[in-house]
Amino acid sequence: MSETAGTAPAAPAAQDSVALVEVALRRDAEDELGKLREKFTLDEVVYLDGNSLGALPAHVPARMADVLTREWGELRIRSWDESGWWTAPERIGDRLAPLVGAAPGQVVVGDSTSVNVFKAVVGAVRLAGDDRDELLVDATTFPTDGYIAESAARMTGRRVVVVDPADMADAAGPRTSAALVNHVDFRTGRLQDLPGITAALHAAGALAVWDLCHSAGALPVGLDAHGVDLAVGCTYKYLNGGPGSPAYLYVAERHQAAFDSPLPGWNSHADPFGMTPGYRPADGARRGRVGTPDILSMLALEAALDVWEGVSVDAVRAKSLALTDFFLECVRAYVPAGRVESLTPAPHAERGSQVALRCAEAPAVMAECIRRGVVGDLRRPDVLRFGFTPLYVGFADVERAARVLAEVLADIPAEVPAG
Repeated sequence: MSETAGTAPAAPAAQDSVALVEVALRRDAEDELGKLREKFTLDEVVYLDGNSLGALPAHVPARMADVLTREWGELRIRSWDESGWWTAPERIGDRLAPLVGAAPGQVVVGDSTSVNVFKAVVGAVRLAGDDRDELLVDATTFPTDGYIAESAARMTGRRVVVVDPADMADAAGPRTSAALVNHVDFRTGRLQDLPGITAALHAAGALAVWDLCHSAGALPVGLDAHGVDLAVGCTYKYLNGGPGSPAYLYVAERHQAAFDSPLPGWNSHADPFGMTPGYRPADGARRGRVGTPDILSMLALEAALDVWEGVSVDAVRAKSLALTDFFLECVRAYVPAGRVESLTPAPHAERGSQVALRCAEAPAVMAECIRRGVVGDLRRPDVLRFGFTPLYVGFADVERAARVLAEVLADIPAEVPAG
C-alpha cells in the first residue's frame, strides 16, 4: 500500500533537524556493522545507489594488481592450475552460497544474469516435463527476465502467463511448469513471499525460479530452507563485485543430475579437455557452466567477498530495515507535504533494502540531489530510488540524504497538473 510521505513545511524545522541529527549520531555509534565502512573506498558523497552498483572494497585494487602482474603477467597459462583459475566458478560459488542460504556444491558463478535466467527457465521447464505447457512470469519483473522468459517459452513450446506475484499461488495449476519471480521488485522495493510462493508452486507440481538480484547481500534468502528449485542473481549490487561482475546460478542438489542446460558448453563437459564431439554433462554445480570464464571480473568478485567474512546476514537485514525506517521518518519530517509518495511497503516483511519515492519532478530532483552529493537513481518517469547497503551506509548518511532531498524540493517548483 502506498503512503504519502511528508508533513513538514518547505524546509526542515530546526528542532526536527537537530533531533534527527542527534538520533543518527547515536545510532551510528551503536551500529555493530559501522566499522565495515572502513573496508570500502568512499568519499563525502552519500552513496545510496548500491542497489545498482556497489562501492569498491578498498583491498580489491591490490588483489587485481597481483592478478594482472603475477598471475597473468608472469605465470600466464599456468595460472589456470597454479592460481586456481579453472576452479574459480565453483569455489566462488561456495563462498557466495551462505549469503543466499545454500549449502556448498549448488552455486556456480559465471556469465550474466540474463544468460543464467535463460539456463534456469529452460532447465526448469525441462525438469517439469512435456505435459505442462504454461510458464508463469512475474508481472512486475525486471524487463530482461520477461524478454528471456518469452524467448524460452517460444523455444520450448510453452505459453507465458503474466501474473502478479500476489496472485501466483492461485495461478499455479496442473499446466504450470515453472514460475519466474523477482524476490524484490526493482522499482518499488517490495519483497515478495519467497517461502509462500515456492510452497504454492510445489503444491501444484511446478518449479520455482527466483531472481535474487535485489535481495542477495541485503537480506536472508534461505534457498535451501525454503526448497527453491533454481535461482539466479547478479553480484555487482549489494555484493559489491564490481561493474559487470559475473552472475551466479543455483541448482538445488536434488535437481542437478537431471538438470538439462540449454547452453551445453565445453566448460560443463564431464571431460572438458577431451575435446570430444559428443556432450556429456559434468556432475554437480559445474553443469551450469558454459564457456571460458571471465577471470579478471571473477577474481575481483572473489576478493570483494572478503568483506563478508564474519558478517551475519541477519545483522545486515536488521540494519537495512532500521536504515529504511529512519529514512522514511526523516522524509516525513523534512519533505513538504504531498511532494513525494512512498511506493515501498511499510511492513518489514514486504520491504527489501530500498525506498522508492514517486515524485512528479523526479528527473530534475534526482539530478540536483546528485549535484549536491546525494546519489540515488531514477526510474522513469517519476520514481526516485534510494538503495541502502548496510555494510557502508550509516544513519548520518540517511539523515543528510532526506535533508538534501527536502532542500532540493524546496528549490524546484511542484508541477501543476494540466487542466
